[in-house]
Amino acid sequence: MASRSLGGLGGSRGGGGGGGKKSLNARNAAVERRNLITVCRFSVKTLIDRSCFETIDDSSPEFNNFAAILEQILSHRLKGQVTWFGYESPRSFWDYIRVACRKVSQNCICSIENMENVSSSRAKGRAWIRVALMEKHLSEYISTALRDFKTTRRFYEDGAIVLGEEANMLAGMLLGLNAIDFSFCLKGEGLDGNFPAVIDYTPYLKFTQSSDSISSDEEELRTLGSSGSESSTPENVGPPFIMDDNSWFNKCKRVKQKYQLTLEQKGYLEELLRLRENQLSESVSQNKILLQRIEDSDLAHKLEKEQLEFIIVELQDQLKSYQSLDQLSAEVSLSQTSLDPGQSQEGDGKQDTLNLISEGKEDTPSLLGLCGSLTSVASYKSLTSLKSNDYLASPTTEMTSPGLTPS
Repeated sequence: MASRSLGGLGGSRGGGGGGGKKSLNARNAAVERRNLITVCRFSVKTLIDRSCFETIDDSSPEFNNFAAILEQILSHRLKGQVTWFGYESPRSFWDYIRVACRKVSQNCICSIENMENVSSSRAKGRAWIRVALMEKHLSEYISTALRDFKTTRRFYEDGAIVLGEEANMLAGMLLGLNAIDFSFCLKGEGLDGNFPAVIDYTPYLKFTQSSDSISSDEEELRTLGSSGSESSTPENVGPPFIMDDNSWFNKCKRVKQKYQLTLEQKGYLEELLRLRENQLSESVSQNKILLQRIEDSDLAHKLEKEQLEFIIVELQDQLKSYQSLDQLSAEVSLSQTSLDPGQSQEGDGKQDTLNLISEGKEDTPSLLGLCGSLTSVASYKSLTSLKSNDYLASPTTEMTSPGLTPS
């Protein structure tokens, strides 16, 4: 019975081993991502603090540690490159950066690709970190690359930092580095791509004792050292513990360290707030400029529309005048055919006169109406009827009429 129960217990443990392994892998991946992001935040803070006292260059240990951390983050779960034979060769984060950061305006990708003293992909990635820091555009490069999710998905596996929620934190914490003036030499040993970057965790592993502790580390060690002696029996318990001057000094020192840390965080947050305010003011000014441009373009479009409408009206008036001229010429031709041969010359003279009037004067409706009244067929017929009926007086008759003789 005992063996059966043990066997069943072992079977149940073996059956749940798959789920426990998956949860363990997920936990390890989450801890790895959290560690890298936390250490990156600490390194950014140390860089900002160090920049207040000296210039940051290749010899600065704070920068070397930051560069190693950023390289580890960008290389986290990076896919390998598959060759023609089906093998997967290792790949550097520079292969991802040069593709995802092409959209950055005035980027340094081409200049780094053409560097003569940098040959390996890892060395080019390290040179890009330095150039981006000197240009104060590292945060912009990272933000642009992370927005290209399709390219990021193609280069990284599931669970990578750049594919998780930590990516937005990374772009935000790198923004504070724009306030630092970096000075690097792109021909130094720091660009050697033969060896991977190693992170130094010791500057960030400083243990701070809680202020609620009743004794310092030295008191606890002394108590543990004397715990094996006979005088430490429960029967010989002494009076309550009384803190001496040294303990008060240690507590004051710890409080001072906390104050210093809080002050540094305050400076970092103030610098970040100043950068955010500058970005906001720039965005507001650009928005005003764009709104002004939109208003100017709308006004220009309205004026252009009014001009085009005026031109259309003028063209319609000219078209009407041309149509009236065609009608007038048709009427003149009809009148010429209906008149006598003796009067054709007079009609030709009138036609020439009308042509001169149409050429010399503007094509206005008032003139066209006047010409039409003079040269219409009815006018010609009335003139002919008057001549034929002798209603018009001749010169001889006018001279011999009694009314015109002197009294």
